[in-house]
Amino acid sequence: MPAAAESRHHSDVADAVSVGRMREEFSRWLRQFGLAPDRHADLVLAVNEALANTAEFAYRRHRKPGAVTLTVRCDPANDSLTVTVTDEGAWREPSDDGNPQLRGRGIPLMEALADEVVIDSSPTGTTVRMRFDQVSNPSSAMA
Repeated sequence: MPAAAESRHHSDVADAVSVGRMREEFSRWLRQFGLAPDRHADLVLAVNEALANTAEFAYRRHRKPGAVTLTVRCDPANDSLTVTVTDEGAWREPSDDGNPQLRGRGIPLMEALADEVVIDSSPTGTTVRMRFDQVSNPSSAMA
């Protein structure tokens, strides 16, 4: 883990291409932690779920997608990463459409993969904050 707290901040349009690019950039940045492949994949999957939800749902009532912001904060003192995904769109309430096998697994997946998930929604947007603990790899040497 980097010796000092580090933050990364990226905003882009909330569409499939942009959030895919944000996910890939996050994955590349995350490699510095030397996580086991499964742990790395878990973090990327959880972040992808939050980004994909924004791209799919936040701006569905708008003519074109608005912004999504990905902020990552590294906290070496607590051996954790906090990832925040923010939009200025509308929250989509979970619906019981009679077919739970097709939808609605993103939030439970984020909750299973992260050590803490907090979702705040308001008329001005939604913020998903995920904390991941034990992100350092003691066997990896710092460059």
